[in-house]
Amino acid sequence: MSCGYKTPMEAMQGPKEKVLYTVLINSGDDKNQPDRFATIDVDPSSPTYSQVLNTLKMKYPGDELHHFNWNTCASCINPDLSRRFLIVPGFFSSRIYILDCLNEKSPSIYKIIEPEEIVDKFDLTAPHTVHCLPDGNVMISFLGDKNGNPPGGFLILNSDFEPVRKWGESDYKKMDFNYDFWYQPFHNVMVSSEWTGPVTFTHGFSQLNLAAGKFGQKVNFWDWKNEKILKTIDLGKDGVFPFEVRFLHNPLSSHGFVVCPQSSSIWHWWKSGNEWHMDKVVQLEPLKTPKSSLDVPMFTIDLVISMDDQWMYTSNWLCGEVHQYNISDPHNPILTGKIKIGGLGQHVYLLNNKLTGGPQMLQLSLDGKRLYVTNSLISVWDDQFYPDVKDKGSYMLKIICDSVNGGMKLDESFFVDFGTVEKGPYRAHEIRYPGGDCTSDIWRAKNIEI
Repeated sequence: MSCGYKTPMEAMQGPKEKVLYTVLINSGDDKNQPDRFATIDVDPSSPTYSQVLNTLKMKYPGDELHHFNWNTCASCINPDLSRRFLIVPGFFSSRIYILDCLNEKSPSIYKIIEPEEIVDKFDLTAPHTVHCLPDGNVMISFLGDKNGNPPGGFLILNSDFEPVRKWGESDYKKMDFNYDFWYQPFHNVMVSSEWTGPVTFTHGFSQLNLAAGKFGQKVNFWDWKNEKILKTIDLGKDGVFPFEVRFLHNPLSSHGFVVCPQSSSIWHWWKSGNEWHMDKVVQLEPLKTPKSSLDVPMFTIDLVISMDDQWMYTSNWLCGEVHQYNISDPHNPILTGKIKIGGLGQHVYLLNNKLTGGPQMLQLSLDGKRLYVTNSLISVWDDQFYPDVKDKGSYMLKIICDSVNGGMKLDESFFVDFGTVEKGPYRAHEIRYPGGDCTSDIWRAKNIEI
């Protein structure tokens, strides 16, 4: 596996995915059962299509595997590195597994960074987003300190997967909270979002915590080279806890998007001159359910952008919908398709399987034609909003996307049931491909200094 495709358009012409990876979080009664890492067959010509080919058992229980990413990608300037290792943090344990994926269908544990190496030395807990850097290092966002208090910060691992330093150490305390991030070398910028700290999210969602200001509503723009905050934009009540951030793939573009679950809004940022701007471009109305007297937010929680920067897909976890937008004009996204998948008070079935929970994590194929979906957020929030997921486990679905005219439909031949995996049930979260995907690669403009 090479460092990465040279351009986003080259990536679109790459081979179709044959397997993909997801993390499996133990939700069974045996609390001593560790989480697992699953390999799924997504090759329609294979006799094991839509089946779990392999699960790799982690070493310890209670990790809550969550987001993960590759050791290197398209931004890398070191031709000797290859996309071979996955960095897989435990959201609750602060333990980090390094997986060797030389055997694509059967990864193995290469190294474990124990929590003490991070908590004691760097005072960081709750690792979330992982991104490979151009110099071969890896950067990880953290949401808390050793006591679980925000704002957390950012940690650098070297190419040997050793924790070496905090990134942005002089300015990270200017954040109220931390969560996701994405860097863009051409504009010398990193964008990070603010959610909450471990002391809050590990106990589930509470309106009292929301009213007390324990969730964020700000987005930070950083000087990438000098590791300092350039600008912080407060989104206000229309942008409560901004979640996933994504730049367009074009390495020259300054455009990007962030979703805000509690406010059910999507915001667009861009650069004019030397100034960064943000506008709300989508506002979804709350969901009315027979079981609640209060309006429930649609909870727009994940987004993925196609390699050609023409389409954006978002998941709405509580209302149970996936949306497709045409973003040819990023200032004016146009809704071109929606599809129902579970949701509060909904009865949706696929192949006689009731779709419990709502769509959460998304991953789009490199050619933009297949969108994969899982339904777990984090265990404590799943149990609160979708208790059936604990007993039945997660699923994975596939959506067929019209990348020319817009529109989507469920692939009725594809259903992965993680409730039936050995020692399960399990919850599934983030999804990645061996060859890279729409949320792992970051491109550099040619000849740009890093």
